[in-house]
Amino acid sequence: MDELKYILAGVLLWGIGSLTLAQDSLLTLSLAECRQMALAHNEDLQKADNDVRRAELDKAIAFSAYLPKADATATGVYMWPDMDMMGMKFQMHGAYMAGIALTQPLYTGGKIRAGNRLAAIGRDCAAENRRKTRMQVLADADNAYWTYIAVCWKVRMLEAYRRQMDALHDQAQVGVSAGMATANDLLRIEAKRSEIDYQLQKAENGANLCRLSLCNVLGADLDTEIMPTDTVIALPAATPLDESIALRPELKLLQKQVEASEQQVKSARADLLPQLGLSAGYYHYGNFKLKGVADDGQGNYIPYAQDFKDGNWIVMASVSIPVFHWGEGLRKVKKSRLEFQNARLDLQKNSRLLRIEVRRAVQNVTDSRTLVETALRGEGQATENLRVMRDRYAAGMCTLTDLLDAQSQWQQARSNRIEAQTQYKINETEYLRVTGRLE
Repeated sequence: MDELKYILAGVLLWGIGSLTLAQDSLLTLSLAECRQMALAHNEDLQKADNDVRRAELDKAIAFSAYLPKADATATGVYMWPDMDMMGMKFQMHGAYMAGIALTQPLYTGGKIRAGNRLAAIGRDCAAENRRKTRMQVLADADNAYWTYIAVCWKVRMLEAYRRQMDALHDQAQVGVSAGMATANDLLRIEAKRSEIDYQLQKAENGANLCRLSLCNVLGADLDTEIMPTDTVIALPAATPLDESIALRPELKLLQKQVEASEQQVKSARADLLPQLGLSAGYYHYGNFKLKGVADDGQGNYIPYAQDFKDGNWIVMASVSIPVFHWGEGLRKVKKSRLEFQNARLDLQKNSRLLRIEVRRAVQNVTDSRTLVETALRGEGQATENLRVMRDRYAAGMCTLTDLLDAQSQWQQARSNRIEAQTQYKINETEYLRVTGRLE
């Protein structure tokens, strides 16, 4: 009996553990939660965050060029043999020099200012690129979410269609037994069931692939089962859609590229102008020795030694004027101006492409709305037609072919409605992305 109790307890614990594991692998997910998980997981967005922080550091580095710089130096010297200086020996056995210098640029031709402006533009570009990446992540999450819902709906639709055919098969069997239906009718229904089983298997395989894609977007385990909760799709009130691209991060990046090219021209021009700087420092030296003999005035020579050790303040102003560099500076300026012109041309060209993309997105949303309304009407008509045909078939007033046609029309109408509704949500998200408002 004790062994039996242990066995039962083990089985109970295993059952509880399996139930807990199954519950943990089931993820109930709304669209908002899907977006949050995608944003938290996405590696490209994390890299974009790092680029923003790196751009902030570049801005701080560029600003430091305005400030004075302090540098300390120390040098030790041991020279052998000693130097002969007018009969005396100059020794540097452990001599040293040390000092600190403070350097302040006074005028650089605008190069420092251009560098700071470039760093600020780089920071703005990193922020816009992060916003662009964020919107792409949200669009991918929405696409995967609604695609998974669409395929799951189709699976359930085919399952319902299979149940209809099972009921019709049972009804036909009764009819065959009563002599009111032929064996051919039964064979046609069985063939239709086989076709539905094939379509259902394909839909289930597609649903599993869509689930894997959604798990990848979410950063979830690939074995996680997902249950979407935002399955009610209602069309919002029809309003005119804004076609402005002013908020598009791609447009802002192109504009920033033009600004950056302009600053590159100024930076190249600064190399042709004088550079003025001021430096001040204190330097100390010691352990420089001079040894020899000296006449004491009475004809006697006595040893003589002197140790040099002192410190001095130094203030210097420097001016650097480029005079002749074989036209290098002028060519750099011309090259920068050409790059500036190319940046403006890129802005002009890509602005048109962005407007075309927005116009296409607006058209897709408008067409999707029309398709949803048409599909809803078609599904309603197909459902009513199927109901009528069932009643007529039961009363012997229509053929099996008529009933099977009605069921096929219902399946197609339901499939059209599913595709139209989910595609509308995907197109709606894409419209928000291409207008820069998907946040």
